[in-house]
Amino acid sequence: MLKSVDHIFDTIFSVKSQKSFEKYILILATGGFILHLLLIFLNKYGYINFTFNDTLLLDPISALYTPFSILLVYEVYQLIRTIPESFSSSVGKQYEIATLLVVRDILKRLSEVENTEGWNFSSDLGFLLVECAAFLALLYTSLTYFKMSNSSGKSETMADDIAIFVEAKRGIANAMLIIFLIMATYSLYSWVGSVQEGGGSVSRIIFFLDFFTLLILTDILILLISYWFYTDFGNLARNTGFVLSTVIIRVAISSEGVSSMILFTLSGLLGIAILRMFILNEQVVSQNSERENMMEVEA
Repeated sequence: MLKSVDHIFDTIFSVKSQKSFEKYILILATGGFILHLLLIFLNKYGYINFTFNDTLLLDPISALYTPFSILLVYEVYQLIRTIPESFSSSVGKQYEIATLLVVRDILKRLSEVENTEGWNFSSDLGFLLVECAAFLALLYTSLTYFKMSNSSGKSETMADDIAIFVEAKRGIANAMLIIFLIMATYSLYSWVGSVQEGGGSVSRIIFFLDFFTLLILTDILILLISYWFYTDFGNLARNTGFVLSTVIIRVAISSEGVSSMILFTLSGLLGIAILRMFILNEQVVSQNSERENMMEVEA
């Protein structure tokens, strides 16, 4: 059973598979961008009249929405791949996804901003400034997070019980990939059906609201399984904090306006604070252990 889980995971998430998937995603993103631009110009000059009303077909800038949406699919794939590695690795990918979601919203809003005269600010422009501030905060969070995570170091050896824990997380990642494909297909099918009925508006709640709900349940399952393998309060508290940051991202996705940007930023800052405290605590414990060993040698 464990060999089957390993074989499936290694096949889907091998370096070769990652490079192949990345290549196809880039091709699809480029093709989607060109197709989106073509549809915008065809719609603008009256060659095609679409039955739904959406700002994504009014301005060439909004064509950037499509490639970013496709790149988000690749980020979700990478997030699932990092689940067996550690909580911190998968949470780092969550911040990347949150950053891209905000960027995608900014690109969409840029095509909706109305010009104003003098010193008057439109509500769209004001919220655009808030979104840009949230993007900078999330970008800083992602870069700082991975710098701190990499500086913490990892042991190359692995105890038998921890190895079993990793195997369990690999099985969860395999199952999560299947659910992800089903959810993505259903979301696309539902959106196409909405377009045919005259709707078809887009927002970040499409797919990602359900996906982060699934991610929260997965994190909680992994957290409960981890109790079987270690009961160290520091690790459990850290992972619980990471689950909390995932919940905040999920709430931010379902929220609107300034509150959503505040929640995105709060989630990132919470993750950095948790990781910083954990790394500092590890350093203190390591220093104390070294001092005790030196004292024993001198004695």
